[in-house]
Amino acid sequence: MKISKILRKFLSFFDKCLITPITKLILFVTDRVGENSKSLEKFINRKQTLIVISLICAFTIFLVVDKNSDSLVNKSAEILYGRPVTAIYNEEAYVVEGLPSTVDITLIGRKWNLYLAKQYPSSSVSVDLRGLKPGSHTVKLKYSQDLASLDYKIDPSNASIVIYEKVSATRELDYDLLHKDNLDSKFVINNVELNRNDVIIKGPEYKLKQVATVKALVDIDSINKPAAGKFTLKDIPLIAYDAKGQIIDVEIVPETVDVQVEIASPSKEVPIKVVPTGELAFGKSISNITVNHSTVIVYGNQSVLDKIEALEVKLDVSGLDKDKEFNKNLTKPSGVRDLSVKTLNISVTLDDVVTKEISGVKIYPINLDPKFSPQASSAADSEVTIIVKGSKSVIDSLDLTTLRAEVDLSGYNTEGEVEAEVIAVGGDIRLTYESKTKKVRIKITKSN
Repeated sequence: MKISKILRKFLSFFDKCLITPITKLILFVTDRVGENSKSLEKFINRKQTLIVISLICAFTIFLVVDKNSDSLVNKSAEILYGRPVTAIYNEEAYVVEGLPSTVDITLIGRKWNLYLAKQYPSSSVSVDLRGLKPGSHTVKLKYSQDLASLDYKIDPSNASIVIYEKVSATRELDYDLLHKDNLDSKFVINNVELNRNDVIIKGPEYKLKQVATVKALVDIDSINKPAAGKFTLKDIPLIAYDAKGQIIDVEIVPETVDVQVEIASPSKEVPIKVVPTGELAFGKSISNITVNHSTVIVYGNQSVLDKIEALEVKLDVSGLDKDKEFNKNLTKPSGVRDLSVKTLNISVTLDDVVTKEISGVKIYPINLDPKFSPQASSAADSEVTIIVKGSKSVIDSLDLTTLRAEVDLSGYNTEGEVEAEVIAVGGDIRLTYESKTKKVRIKITKSN
């Protein structure tokens, strides 16, 4: 409908302003010329004359249509979203806050001009702050529009800003490790070394006071194929934080650092020690325990590895009355990150139980404060008889030097005579040990 209306208006205008006046002019001239009309017709019908008249008419139509195009073509509007704002000021001496980073621009004009404006947008929205002193100001934003035929509106068109003097300070540089848990459990970050110890921060004085730390964010995932060795990471970004861990927007010089990350894989091979727990069926004893792995490699920090002498695996044999194979999942000790063996196959062989008494086993007091000395109250309290139960073949091969009778004196911190319980221990876990004498008397005196 709109197109047909425009065409009708255009044809009506063309008829009134061009065709009718020209026709009347020709008739008027014909009447005046009279008998010379044939010569005029001949002149008008010449090819060159028609071309000149056509060009004059076309140019006239163009001028008229262009002049009155606003009445034939409706004005429109286009919005340019998120146009950056550029502030002109001395960035080395001042800091500006409150200025929007982007604005929206509404362009108003003819569709053709709007199309051109969208294809070739103006460079930026700018505000000239030169000459303004530190303090609060309200400034007007300006848009550099290349097409003068368009109107524009900026949202927001004004900004309330605060100008601060820029100051600087030095901060010690620290680091944070990102995605550290993604590293293979066999590896550990042994050392991180930054190529500088401190940085300069710049900004308003009140912001510099808020900066509690500046950190390099070292992303372990950026290391290609991590392995034991040293890796250099380039251009690690720096971030300033306050005491609550919130990011503070200040300038950091330099903005990045280089970091050398040392990855290690501390490990230690230790024996696997199977410790049976629980009571076997009556009359039964363990004659042999075999495992498919006698040792395991443990991975962890060196301080943890130094404390591990063996990996104990507790095996519940409660009520067991015949030979059996167990599949046991290994549990990582505290501080250990990984084990080379995850599952053990344990074979337990049973035998009938026998008993043997071994006399003359010396008493060993343990856990007494070094400033005291223990002594048996009598000869009878200095040694005991130990009852050993288990498979005959195991008892016959027992190393008697591994037998001990211990009394735990922890908690005793005064001189005097005490009665302590005897605990029998031995070197073979397949046997059970029991002292025939349950308690002995120990005399505690101060050490010289």
